[in-house]
Amino acid sequence: MKIPWILIAGLITASIIATAKEKAPPVYPTDVRVEPDTAFLADGRKEKADLYFPLERDAGVKSAAVIVIHGGGFNDGDKARRREINLAGHLARNGYVAMSINYKLRKMKNQVTWPQSLHDVKTSVRWLRKNADHLGIDPERIGVIGCSAGGNLATMLATTGPADGLEPDGPYGEFPTHVRCAVNFYGAVDLMNYHDMKMFAKTREEAPELYRKASPITYVDAKDAPMLIVHGTADETVPFSQSETLVAALKSAGVEHQFLVVPDGPHTFYLESEKLDLRPQVFEFLEKHLGVTPAFRPKGSPAE
Repeated sequence: MKIPWILIAGLITASIIATAKEKAPPVYPTDVRVEPDTAFLADGRKEKADLYFPLERDAGVKSAAVIVIHGGGFNDGDKARRREINLAGHLARNGYVAMSINYKLRKMKNQVTWPQSLHDVKTSVRWLRKNADHLGIDPERIGVIGCSAGGNLATMLATTGPADGLEPDGPYGEFPTHVRCAVNFYGAVDLMNYHDMKMFAKTREEAPELYRKASPITYVDAKDAPMLIVHGTADETVPFSQSETLVAALKSAGVEHQFLVVPDGPHTFYLESEKLDLRPQVFEFLEKHLGVTPAFRPKGSPAE
C-alpha cells in the first residue's frame, strides 16, 4: 500500500525544527487528560510513563490501551518528545488510553542496556494488566506503537513470548506480556544486517547470537500478533529494506500484516502533521484489532 507524499522538503525541514525544540519542557495537549511521570517499573527506577485518557468515557465501558514506545537509537529519546505527544494525544482523542513510556537507555561507554530495555517494555504491558480496573481498560485489548528503536521493541512484543526466554522475572510476573496488535514505524528488525549497536557493548562479529536475539525477525511465526509496518523509502537511518525483510517473513509465516509505504519519506515523521496524515490507515488498523471506532474519520485510502 502506498500513500501520496506531498512537499517532502517541507516535512524534512519541519522535522529538523522539531528536533531543535526537544529540549524545551513538554507541552501536553489540553483536550485530553494527561497523568505524567507515572511509576510502572520496579522501585528505584527513574524511568516513568505518561498516561493519556479521553476527556469523556462512557461509564462502565472498558477502553482499549496502546503503549507508545519512543525512538532514539536505544541511546536517546523520551516519552514526552513532540512525536510521542503527537501520537499519544491522537490516541486519547480517539478513545484509547495511551501509555507513553521511557525505558533503559545506554548513556555511558560500555554500558549494556539490552535486554533490560525489552524487559521494561514487557513490564509496561504487565503493569497495564495489573491496573486494568483502576485505569478502566480491557486487559485483553492492548496494542503497541513504536517509532525507530521503539519500532524494534514494539515488534519484539508482537513476536516473542515465554518460550523465547525473554520475559522479565518481575515485577508483576503473574501477568502475561502479549499484545493484541503492533505498529512499527521505521524500526530495524534484523540487527545482524543493520550495524553495530552500542547497547550491547559488543560488535556483530563479537556477539552475533546477541544481535539475533534482539532481532524480531528471529522470532516470526504464525502465532504472532497482527502488525502494521510503516516506512519511508528515503530513510537514511534505518534502511527501507529492513521493513521489506520483515514483511516477507510475516507473509511466509502467514502472519496478518499491512505494509504502509511512504514514498520518499525520511526516517522520522509524525502520525499527523501539516504535510502528512497517517491517521486514516493507522486508526483503521487499530479499530480492526482493538475494536475502537475512532472519532476521527477523514478521507483516506484503506490499508491493503
